[in-house]
Amino acid sequence: MTSTLLVMNCGSSSIKFALFAANNLTTPLLTALAERLGEAQPELIVRGRIEQTDLLPAQADHGQAMEQFIGIARPELEGLAGIGHRVVHGGERFHDSVLVNDDLLHDLEQLNALAPLHNPINLLGIRLCQRLFPQLPQVAVFDTSFHQSLNEATYLYGVPYDWYERDGVRRYGFHGTSYRYVTAETARRLNKPESELNLLIAHLGNGCSACAVRSGRSVDTSMGLTPLEGLVMGTRCGDIDPGLIEHMQRARDLSLADIMRELNRNSGLRGLSGIGNDMRELLAAEAAGHDGARRAIDVFCFRVAKEFAALSVSLPGVDAVVFTGGIGEHAPAIRRRILVAWRSMNYRLDDALNDANGDDKGRISQNGSPLVMVVPTSEERMIAEDTLQRIG
Repeated sequence: MTSTLLVMNCGSSSIKFALFAANNLTTPLLTALAERLGEAQPELIVRGRIEQTDLLPAQADHGQAMEQFIGIARPELEGLAGIGHRVVHGGERFHDSVLVNDDLLHDLEQLNALAPLHNPINLLGIRLCQRLFPQLPQVAVFDTSFHQSLNEATYLYGVPYDWYERDGVRRYGFHGTSYRYVTAETARRLNKPESELNLLIAHLGNGCSACAVRSGRSVDTSMGLTPLEGLVMGTRCGDIDPGLIEHMQRARDLSLADIMRELNRNSGLRGLSGIGNDMRELLAAEAAGHDGARRAIDVFCFRVAKEFAALSVSLPGVDAVVFTGGIGEHAPAIRRRILVAWRSMNYRLDDALNDANGDDKGRISQNGSPLVMVVPTSEERMIAEDTLQRIG
């Protein structure tokens, strides 16, 4: 029986699963997506050797989705050699992917406060797999590791330095597994070494960030100490004035926990629109005249354009602007509005290529325009590669 690797990528409202043959990581044997978790109509879509779509119970959580997937895919999981997990926050300690053990799990629990929407979910996935597959090695792959190349001027905040020394207060950055894959894939498509590429990349999904990549290495990014900083996201606020927290405590007598919950779960597109955080639904609502949807999309696009402009300071030049992630790969109207909002740059999209999400190289810009690309990410393949390497 062919040895296989299972990858579990738990997001704030979704889980992606991928099953790879250990001797061929190019294309997964089986994929699955559980999405809209915690909402009214979550579903699980399985494709590949098993084709099945299931509606999950209303408000189904990550644990229920994982158990449903494993129940469906169990016949294909008999040759498992290892399981790789996306872990959002590795702090300063974890600079690379590592094998999971009890000490690791204990250390990761200490980081839950830095990524409250993600790390507890990542740990839930690991523990569930330990229970269901107790003999299998598991590997943690960290979103923060790609950004360990940030320099001090970039990662330090303007706060007392001993906050960094004693409490680890600094910019860490996230979506690193995605940026690592997209950087390599962009270099392949352009037939250039990563070391010769300077890129601005936007990973736009329910979680959103942007990254400046200089000579193949991360040199600046929008997310910070936690995944709450930076761009407007599906349910997260992105950049705010920290004084807002004290203001809302006084104005509405809210506790710190109440405010942080609102900033993480009920802000961003959901909070601005008043109707939800799914960009597909917001675009449809905007087309039907919903003012809240228009407002949310306008803010979202402007903030990405503003972040691109800020990140460009970290680069000697920009070889390509690259869009990835669920929104970045599949929403032509959003890409167009972001580039229109970036007034100082003369990016000109080819409407036909943009509507088709790129040509065979991913290009969506006109000839003669600075290069703009759509490069689908594959965090799952990156995690599978690291898993195979760690388990030998």
